[in-house]
Amino acid sequence: MAQNWNPTSWRNKPILQVPDYPEQTKLEETEARLSKFPPLVFAGEARALKNNLAKVANGEAFLLQGGDCAEAFAEHEGDNIRDFFRAFLQMSAVLTYGAQSPVIKVGRIAGQFAKPRSSNTETKDGVELPSYRGDIINGIEFNEEARVPDPERQVMAYRQSAATLNLLRAFAQGGYANLVNVHSWMLGFANGSPQSERYMKLANRISESINFMKAIGITPETHPALSETEFFTSHEALLLGYEQALTRIDSTTGDYYATSGHMIWIGDRTRQPDHAHVEFCRGIKNPLGLKCGPSLDPEELIELIDILNPENEAGRLTLIARFGHDKVADHLPKLIRAVEREGKKVVWSCDPMHGNTISMSGYKTRPFDRILTEVETFFDVHHAEGTHAGGIHVEMTGKNVTECTGGARALSGDDLSERYHTHCDPRLNAEQALELAFLVAERMKEGSKIITDAATA
Repeated sequence: MAQNWNPTSWRNKPILQVPDYPEQTKLEETEARLSKFPPLVFAGEARALKNNLAKVANGEAFLLQGGDCAEAFAEHEGDNIRDFFRAFLQMSAVLTYGAQSPVIKVGRIAGQFAKPRSSNTETKDGVELPSYRGDIINGIEFNEEARVPDPERQVMAYRQSAATLNLLRAFAQGGYANLVNVHSWMLGFANGSPQSERYMKLANRISESINFMKAIGITPETHPALSETEFFTSHEALLLGYEQALTRIDSTTGDYYATSGHMIWIGDRTRQPDHAHVEFCRGIKNPLGLKCGPSLDPEELIELIDILNPENEAGRLTLIARFGHDKVADHLPKLIRAVEREGKKVVWSCDPMHGNTISMSGYKTRPFDRILTEVETFFDVHHAEGTHAGGIHVEMTGKNVTECTGGARALSGDDLSERYHTHCDPRLNAEQALELAFLVAERMKEGSKIITDAATA
């Protein structure tokens, strides 16, 4: 157990991004109720993910992490979960072929409800109200009643997470993840894409591999593992009262685990070494993520690694780089060199979304070419430093939204208003997400600079 730590020790530390609940007694009662609820995930599952991430840290696997920017109560539909999972499986299949190694699948789902905000308030038409902080805290509707933080929303988030996990486990283990089906869906995408010729080359090579396996008797019927997959969940550990309420002692090890999700991460706005979020995360045994932005200097990163992973355990800590397409080349090498100098065992993952948000036609958006450029540069830097580019972390949906510009269909600012459905940040739609996977797979397979060229093709 971490020294001088318990699940409540974070309450004695400074904290940022905390909502102002007007009814503290109701908040305490709600957290007490949650503390008696069953765990959403199990300690053994979190350990399995950590073991898988150790393979990524050692250069033996690749991490695909992605999902919604912020889950919403109003969009909790089985079809939405199915469509996300389907797109995610397709991305994984493509990346597995490109990496020629296992792909560890971690969704931003079943818990990604709270969002940090750059300001405590927002103003519209001269009216100032508290900022929307995610459905687990308050409502997105711009009125005074909706914006009051309500503890009961934590119970609603728990119940939605439980239902989502139930369906995801059924999809992952019940045959929906059949490799042959996934490849068939992928072929449909490749045929329908404006860049179909480019993507069909890789898709056809995957077809050849599947046909070869069939020829020697390796099918989903003879090898059930081809019909199943391991899938894990993750979210930002922002609302610490909720996280504490769902923290449990593992009966087999005596260690504390956050049972709200398999992996939790600390955001770029809450990673202060002496603050509450780092304090809470250092004591739980889940695999952790740490967002690394342009303001993080190498020595502070080493300090954070020492706090969060004092035993230098491979798979414990994933560093999620989110710099922006024009900053990654300046900042990432310094961090990598510090980590290598100190002999730290980490997973390096690229978040090409959060540093590339701009405004266009009255909407927040993320240009696809900037996303690709950041991923390309991330791979280039790791190649130059002799380290493993371990994964990608993207905000995406299985729906055909119009929130990020560019891609094979060349969405423009004028297209954003057609299907702009996000509750918070712009997401890649299903086609853009799979397009990104094809381009990353080509990069890993060929080892050449091809992503940026594709963005302008």
